Amino acid sequence: MQLFLLFSHRLTAEQQADAESSLGVTDIRYLPEDLQARWSQVPPEPESVRPFAQPIWDWLAAEAQPGDYVMVQGDFGMSYATVQEALRLGLIPVYATTRRESSEVVTQDGQVKKTLTFKHVRFRRYGA
Repeated sequence: MQLFLLFSHRLTAEQQADAESSLGVTDIRYLPEDLQARWSQVPPEPESVRPFAQPIWDWLAAEAQPGDYVMVQGDFGMSYATVQEALRLGLIPVYATTRRESSEVVTQDGQVKKTLTFKHVRFRRYGA
């Protein structure tokens, strides 16, 4: 079982372990560099993201098998359209859920510094 990653970051060790244990993933696939750059920088001007997304979808169609997982996170419109395409290809679209922990420190000069820590919780299927 493969997990294809369509998002702008690398998996953490915790996410990789969870993908292997909870999804049964044996192979994790990142986008090729040129497609990763495309996924990470969706232009805001076009009315539709579909033409821009097509090279990514073509790669996914060529590489993935029905029943494989695809993690989809990024630009909302691109993610929505890609989830639809993944379902059309018989793939299982998922996203990572996190717990956000926030802490604030007041510095000597009165500034407030806020730190957010994101902790992976699980992968969730779109629509579940």
